[in-house]
Amino acid sequence: MLLQQKKISLCIGVLFGSACLSAQAQIAPPPDYDQKLKSVSVTATRSGTPLDEIPLNTTVLTKEALEVAPDQTIDQILKNVPGVILNDTPYYQKDPTGQSINVRGLGNARTLVLIDGVPANDAFYGTVQWNLVPMSSIDSVEFIRGGVSSLWGNYGMGGVINIKTKTPVNSQQEASASYGAFGTGNVAASKDLIASENLQLRFSADYFNTDGYQNIATISPASPTSIKNGQGDAASHNSNVRMQGYFKATQDTHGFFRVGYHTMSDLSSGYAFATNIMQETDLAGGTTTRLDEKSKVDVNFFYENTGFNKQNGSTSTTKSNNIPANTPYINANYKDPYSTVGASAQYIQEVTGLIDQYVVGVDARNITGSNQTNNLNNNGTSAAVNYAQGQQSFYGLMGQLKSKAESVPLETTLAARVDQWNSQTPTSYNAGPNGANPAYQNIPNQSKTQVSPTLGLLYKMNKDWDLRSAAYQAFHAPGMNNTLRSYGSSTGYSFANPNLTPETMTGYEVGTDYRWKGGFAQLTAFNNYIQNAVASYNLSSKSATDVALAKSLCGATGNPLAGTGNIGICNSTSVSYYTNNQNLLSQGIEFQFHHDINSQWAADANYAFTSTKLTMSATSDPINKQVGGVPQNILGGGLTYYPVPQASFTTTVRYIGSSWMNTANTLPVAAYAVVGLRANYEMTKNTTVYASAVNLFNRQYITFGTGSNNSSYVMGMPQAISVGARIIF
Repeated sequence: MLLQQKKISLCIGVLFGSACLSAQAQIAPPPDYDQKLKSVSVTATRSGTPLDEIPLNTTVLTKEALEVAPDQTIDQILKNVPGVILNDTPYYQKDPTGQSINVRGLGNARTLVLIDGVPANDAFYGTVQWNLVPMSSIDSVEFIRGGVSSLWGNYGMGGVINIKTKTPVNSQQEASASYGAFGTGNVAASKDLIASENLQLRFSADYFNTDGYQNIATISPASPTSIKNGQGDAASHNSNVRMQGYFKATQDTHGFFRVGYHTMSDLSSGYAFATNIMQETDLAGGTTTRLDEKSKVDVNFFYENTGFNKQNGSTSTTKSNNIPANTPYINANYKDPYSTVGASAQYIQEVTGLIDQYVVGVDARNITGSNQTNNLNNNGTSAAVNYAQGQQSFYGLMGQLKSKAESVPLETTLAARVDQWNSQTPTSYNAGPNGANPAYQNIPNQSKTQVSPTLGLLYKMNKDWDLRSAAYQAFHAPGMNNTLRSYGSSTGYSFANPNLTPETMTGYEVGTDYRWKGGFAQLTAFNNYIQNAVASYNLSSKSATDVALAKSLCGATGNPLAGTGNIGICNSTSVSYYTNNQNLLSQGIEFQFHHDINSQWAADANYAFTSTKLTMSATSDPINKQVGGVPQNILGGGLTYYPVPQASFTTTVRYIGSSWMNTANTLPVAAYAVVGLRANYEMTKNTTVYASAVNLFNRQYITFGTGSNNSSYVMGMPQAISVGARIIF
């Protein structure tokens, strides 16, 4: 699996039709992937491992691969990589609390995403802040699948994605702009400054805006009743300003620093008056010191501070409070300030003998935050208030050994990590209107120590054929979104659970890679099992335990789940609560293929089969049924044509098999296929223009996702044509 990608990273980029050979390479013989593999080093392994020595399924998307992809945001490009389960709705059309990534059907917020080695997972929600990385700033992307908690700790269940941004080049300037359907435009500019031999700087800024398209599917089974007054297109705009610096402190020490400010504002709730605003400041830095020819020390730190203000919209169904029926209003607002700080240090030593390399490292991270939810009536008065504040701390110690056997062509990687997780929630309460009569929860401190080992084997059958296998254990701590943020509406209440504890996953995978001078083929099978998975549990009126819990959470009397007695702050009999009471099994295969037919044509194909089911559940969802939002079959293919060295045409097709919106398997989602097109032309050495089409034939379809009713269906991306240019001067 990794070979395949390894080969890709050389110049193919694993998406469909992503033969990414440079213009000069097009008039030369196809590349020899076997020769180039050893020149690619993957930094997401923490030790800079050559691509052909990683025992886990690994993909590297090069700059050239990204530039021929029809999709215009990094999340939509990644959805074409086998193992990634993202639907055909770009991140900017989704609520910020839903901009995540799902790998191998394990669920959202269970895969670590890095930007230049610094976490891009939102500290509070665990989602991915895709807005931080516009396409103009990305140089390459590394993606290692499988449990990598032995390397990175939390979020390492599905794998790790490291997005590497551009670095300063010869004091040059770069500007790019694009514009397309739905008023979607992006402008970006950067200035590289080589201040001296020992200091290089890069200043960059970008702005993205879209009027959006209707995010409530008009072809939904619930239409037209699912579309309410006040709903509109999910407009969005984002901006980033960043300064990056690279310095040489001494002959043996070099380092980096980065500081940035980012904003994101959108109307993703579907209501034209309910705005989500996120503002973030971040800084990071680090050094690498070469102790001698065979050893070095890396030290890094980062800090992020975020302010997130969110609103939800609704439409009154009946006349109340002298407000006419069908009147849109803000039914809740949320205030989430939070910050995170972290640091790490590691020592890498190359040795001779039985062991070739060993790595030891320590790291720590602390997250502090709070959530205040104001639930509102349709006349703007307070219906209920929820508040919680807390912090989580992570401390990790990791070690890794690598060995190449002399007698047999076997490479072994053994890694292990010990993590200590602590959670404190000093204040958590639910209250009535205007915060009256708060019901405080007495929350004991939570802690857990987790050991996460990994064993990887890579056997070279010959110079073209490898066999790989790996077994691992990984863990994921509950996010503050699960432990602190309660929320509600006229249709139901969802309560946070500050007593949640981390999940544990065990898994293994086996794979094979075969490569030839002009391409590769790769096949991987995996099996992952999560115990104590965090899920939202729908409380039942038939369970005495659930009724007692609902009474406590709602401040109610009688049986609030049956609508009898005083239901307290819960204005609905639908009440849910996060628990660890379920187990999840995900199994599947991943296949990828690339072939340079000749100097002008290249073909790509990929396929993923994913079976994800609950094996035990105390929730209302049944066991042994395909989990909602996880299609079993995803197939892709592409063809790239280079008529002349300065031009390329890439066409792609993406097929999504039928799936279910919910785990109860009562809300079906039909299969669909969409076609993409991208054309690039290099006018001069420093000027490139392009045209791109997503959903070329304007197929109307519902894309897969999760939901509990027929109004949860979401329309996939309609036809979106855009044009753009990039100038380097």
